[in-house]
Amino acid sequence: LSSGVVITSTDQVMVTKARGEKVTLLCTFTLAAADEGSLDIEWVVLQPNDEQPIIMYNVDRVYDKYHMAGRVQFVSQNPASGDATIDILNLKPADTGTYQCKVKKPPGINTHRVQLTVLEKPTDTRCYIEGSQEIGTDVILKCKSQEGTPVINYYWTRTTGTELPATSSQNPDTGVLMMKNASHSHSGTYKCVASNRVGTDECSITVDVTPPMNRGGTIAGAVIGSLLAILLVAFIIFCCFKKQREKKYEKEVHHDIREDVPPPKSRASTARSYIGSNRSSLGSMSPSNMDGYAKTQYNKVPSEDFERTLPQNPNYEPPKVAAPNLSRMGAIPVMIPAQSKDGSIV
Repeated sequence: LSSGVVITSTDQVMVTKARGEKVTLLCTFTLAAADEGSLDIEWVVLQPNDEQPIIMYNVDRVYDKYHMAGRVQFVSQNPASGDATIDILNLKPADTGTYQCKVKKPPGINTHRVQLTVLEKPTDTRCYIEGSQEIGTDVILKCKSQEGTPVINYYWTRTTGTELPATSSQNPDTGVLMMKNASHSHSGTYKCVASNRVGTDECSITVDVTPPMNRGGTIAGAVIGSLLAILLVAFIIFCCFKKQREKKYEKEVHHDIREDVPPPKSRASTARSYIGSNRSSLGSMSPSNMDGYAKTQYNKVPSEDFERTLPQNPNYEPPKVAAPNLSRMGAIPVMIPAQSKDGSIV
């Protein structure tokens, strides 16, 4: 470029900063006597097809109401003195880009560019043990940062001893530390440091290598516990089944009671009705069938029931009916032979 304006801070071409930090972008210059026009200073971010302004200076006035308003400022209170350096505060990953400083005092003009990269340093780094810590096994330690811009490297050290065990090996890219055939001497505190271009973070963990567990006893206990659980379930099922059978039996017995059979009559009432019906038919019988009737009909009445229907008073005499009344009732006179005292017929 042909002018008397010369940019003197050309050594700064790339800057890498962490998120939240402040960056200072240099832009110092000198003017020539031939430069007679007004001084203009302009900082922009170069886009693929455009330039986005950040801050400007023109005719003793600063213009900074652009997309970084409140986070960008000139370092010098009078940029016209030859220092157009700016500070950008509270950096964000989106601030990554190419920044250009342009100094113009007609007829002179000159520019300078700086590449800014904003990274996130490792944060929330966690250490943990994967697998067993028993003697004779391979103990595996892992380290991982939850936040941070790649590339992140991990480095393990032992804080309770001088060095890592001889049987250990680590991978800086994955953060894995493996200690083969661990023994009690491998116990201790281990620290992992995670780092990238803009910062570091760390975590620590305690390893306690112990003798193997009694797996036989553990398995036996598990088997016994399973059997007891099975027996308990079987007992509960048996009780439920038994209870259901009892309920079913009670329902069947209840439904077997027959309601269509009338209750039995008392013996006394049966005997009375039986005798009454036979007495009513007695008057219509002739002497010829009287004997057969007495033998067949009255023998059907149980003597025990008949006796219960008669009065128990020994002085009781059945009522006597006069002969004319018997005739009117339809009775037929019967001649009964007389007998002597010795039983012979008179």
